[in-house]
Amino acid sequence: PNGPGSSEMKAKCTSGTQGTYSGVPEYQLNLEVSLQLKDELEQRGYQVVMTRTDNETAISNMERAQYAAAQGAEIYVRIHANGDASGALTMSPSQNNPYIPQLFEQSDRLSRCIIDSYCAATGFQNLGIQCTDTMTGINWSTVPVTILEMGFMTSQNDDLKMNDAEFQKTMVQGIANGIDSYFAS
Repeated sequence: PNGPGSSEMKAKCTSGTQGTYSGVPEYQLNLEVSLQLKDELEQRGYQVVMTRTDNETAISNMERAQYAAAQGAEIYVRIHANGDASGALTMSPSQNNPYIPQLFEQSDRLSRCIIDSYCAATGFQNLGIQCTDTMTGINWSTVPVTILEMGFMTSQNDDLKMNDAEFQKTMVQGIANGIDSYFAS
């Protein structure tokens, strides 16, 4: 279901996009960056819970949100890459989200902290925050939630940078700095 009590159904798992220039699938890029982010956040003193640590795990977005909450997460950060255009953005619930309107302000602040720090570190165009109430992984969350779309895999610049091992370190620093900023404010 799209959210608690919803009769609208979504696909349990989707494959995502693929780098037009790198040929790297989105799920692989997301995991590479997420594992590095986990290491960086743990070095900064955070306790990190991953919803997957390999490319074989196939749990739904609803199950991911529920798992994060069951582990006592204070925030839920989803790492993705987008398919069209160029730049980076975050997604969070709107003020009128039918499932979690109470998470709007904290999710908006989390999204702003991450996108601003990420774009400052990477130099990617900051496309801001996109409010959405159609994402299962957002609608089932019970803690402040954001989706970071790290860049666009159809953009030669974004795709090749995101798949460069050295540049990924910069990306991770930007995300971690955004999380630090969220907890500092």
